[in-house]
Amino acid sequence: MLVRCLYASRPVDKMTGPLLDDILEQSRQNNAALGVTGMLCVSEDLFIQVIEGGRDEVCELFNAIVRDGRHKKVRLLMYEEISERQFANWSMGQVDITRLNPTMLLKYFKRAEIDPFDCSGNATLALLADLVSAGAIARRGE
Repeated sequence: MLVRCLYASRPVDKMTGPLLDDILEQSRQNNAALGVTGMLCVSEDLFIQVIEGGRDEVCELFNAIVRDGRHKKVRLLMYEEISERQFANWSMGQVDITRLNPTMLLKYFKRAEIDPFDCSGNATLALLADLVSAGAIARRGE
C-alpha cells in the first residue's frame, strides 16, 4: 500500500548550502533504498516536504524526521493512502522557496508568502504539484 505524507517544520539553524546539500544527499541515498520518493521545499527558516512510498517506510521516515535535531515545530499537514505517486520522478527533488513567483503563491495562500501552518494541506500539496508542472524542481547535488 502506498501513502503520501506532507509536513512542514522549522530548521533549528538557518539553512546554508553545505547543510542543505548534506540533507539532500542523505535523503536521496536513504530514500532510494527504501523506495521512497518526494520533494523538499526549503528556505532559511522553513521546510515543506512530501514523501511517498510504502506505509511502513513513510511512517518510519516521518518518525525519524520528528526526532531529527535539525527540525523543530514539525507539523503533519496531510497523510493519505494513494493509488499512485505524484512525485515518483525524484528520490528527493528540491525547490528554493525564495525563488518562487509571488503570483503562484497568491493562488494558494493569503499573502505572497508560503505559510503552510496557516492553510490547508491540500493547498500546500497543490502548490507542490504546480511547481512540478512548472519545472521548478532542482536536482541540486544529484
